[in-house]
Amino acid sequence: MVPTLLLLGCAGDQSVLLPPQASEGEIAPRVSTLQRASASEHQRLLSAFGGEYRAPKARALLEEVVQRLAKAGEGQIGNYEITILNSPAVNAFALPNGRLYVTRGLLALANDTAEIASVLAHEIAHVTAQHAVERAERELESALVSQVVSQVLKDPAQGAAVRDVSKLSLAKFSRQQELDADQISVRSIARAGYDPYGAGRFLAALGRNTAFRNSGQNQSADDKRLDMLSSHPQTPERIAAVTAAARQIGAPGIGERDAGRWLAAIDGLAYGDEPRDGVVRGRRYVNSALRIGFTAPEGFTLEAARDMVIGVSANGSQALRFDSVTLKPEQTLQSYVAAGWIEGVETTAIEPLDIAGQPGVIAVGKGTDWTFRLAAVQAGNRVYRFILAAKGGSDPERPMRALMASFRVLSAEEAQAVRPITVRIVTAAAGDTPATMAARMAGQERAQELFMVLNGIERGGALVPGQRYKIVAE
Repeated sequence: MVPTLLLLGCAGDQSVLLPPQASEGEIAPRVSTLQRASASEHQRLLSAFGGEYRAPKARALLEEVVQRLAKAGEGQIGNYEITILNSPAVNAFALPNGRLYVTRGLLALANDTAEIASVLAHEIAHVTAQHAVERAERELESALVSQVVSQVLKDPAQGAAVRDVSKLSLAKFSRQQELDADQISVRSIARAGYDPYGAGRFLAALGRNTAFRNSGQNQSADDKRLDMLSSHPQTPERIAAVTAAARQIGAPGIGERDAGRWLAAIDGLAYGDEPRDGVVRGRRYVNSALRIGFTAPEGFTLEAARDMVIGVSANGSQALRFDSVTLKPEQTLQSYVAAGWIEGVETTAIEPLDIAGQPGVIAVGKGTDWTFRLAAVQAGNRVYRFILAAKGGSDPERPMRALMASFRVLSAEEAQAVRPITVRIVTAAAGDTPATMAARMAGQERAQELFMVLNGIERGGALVPGQRYKIVAE
């Protein structure tokens, strides 16, 4: 994400706002109300973003970076506590009480300590500059985090926006606040001894990541549904600004980058979906906890979250959603489907069907602008629901029947065989290329492009023998 946001900070899946550091002066007393609210929302944020991810090596390095930034900060910094969120989205944000959050997806995108320092410095800057307080006052001091979590967890329409993948919009700072935070970030990391050009490198990485994710869904780079950087100043403008700020400090090559130490800290980090929440392998979705699997129609791109799967066709004319519900006592599958589970969509032509040995139905749904094919599979009192929607009057019957034909219940052995994807640090040998590295990333869509995005390699770039790089694999 995919995405830049923050609660008090800002970063996003496929996009992140570099976190800068403090501003002049102490935080005024008016922050206290927000501080109390922030502390009370910590657990709700953990719930919304998959809980806390335990990565001792990465956390220790992050804490060290925060301490160095605090000592080098502009004005009163205060105490900060870092939490790694178990989300594949690329996000970073902060609460007014000094809690800092980064997702494991963001950690996987960074390539050295200077880059991650710029992210943390940017978030700290929003806190110390009281940006969140100013924004909260403009919003009549509404419960910011409550609104965020409510939006993420309860808005089914935007819920098609997979909650922890690039479609969140937690809060927006003004364009000037973001640019100010960027500038503070550059100064802060430089004073802390880090390479001030790290801010520009990470912003560039965010831009490449956003373009990669969006192109996989046939979306333009400025598609605001997926690009969380869209709520902030344009990436080229920000990169130019932070690069100019770094040049005022010194020529490239100054400051600490320590890529080796950072890569060692994230070696073994989980990447992508959690197997317990269901994983996507190309067009295939497998959930080891539910012991089910299915394959999306040809040309679809899938995204998985804890309680749903969303798919979009290559040309954007069809959309897929999968989730599950529990039947009420005495309620039959046919009566449930006939009652209609999509508001404003009339359900007709309900056809009983055996689906992978389970009772199921397929039905037709008609909406204003979309034609729907609905399917449901019953397992005990649980119902697995599929919605396939098509624009322009076309009927998605054939792809829905193919989808149902692919549905199956997994054996215990098959469920146990679903393994997580992790970040692995490997050393390039003579003759290695992005293509040979990508060959080691089995099951990844557009593996060579992904390898280059993860390692900050431009198109046509060559690998350096003996240098370490990130791949993702089981």
